[in-house]
Amino acid sequence: MKKEVLIKFGKQVSKERHKRGLSQEKLASLAGVHRTYIGMIERAEKNITLENIQKIAKALQIPLRELFND
Repeated sequence: MKKEVLIKFGKQVSKERHKRGLSQEKLASLAGVHRTYIGMIERAEKNITLENIQKIAKALQIPLRELFND
């Protein structure tokens, strides 16, 4: 069973990515992570590290806290 926090986080990443018109591949490139990693995060398949959360927030050009909003 997927943990609720991973599901919420993945949905927020997806929401912010779509708001900016970015593909998963483009966001991955901007964040410096593998292209499949973003999809795995959005599907709550990965327990993401704090370092990668920071990379994604920076790539989305948003404060870190925005990725934790409900």
